[in-house]
Amino acid sequence: MARRYHYYVYVVELAPEVWREPRFKKANPDYLGDKPCVYVGMTGLNPDVRFDKHKAGIQSNRFVFQYGLRLLPELYEVYNPMPYDGARDMEVELAIGLRESGYAVWQA
Repeated sequence: MARRYHYYVYVVELAPEVWREPRFKKANPDYLGDKPCVYVGMTGLNPDVRFDKHKAGIQSNRFVFQYGLRLLPELYEVYNPMPYDGARDMEVELAIGLRESGYAVWQA
């Protein structure tokens, strides 16, 4: 029987007001403001369910809870689903890649 992978990476667009947060700004010193601010995470849940939990304050990242607008599936769907180790590594790689592409990124 084939093993079914159920881990996901996901990207949440954050409201531009997150840029006022000193920790967020410090994590993105080269940000030019031409692309959105985003949060990159990984989960064993469907990304839609995980986003709803963030917004409900359940095991939520503060920036997503306060500033999360919507998921950006065009930035992550191609990678999902995957095994746990793959998702853990891809979360970091995706965050690095997005930052290099001009996004301001928070990755927990």
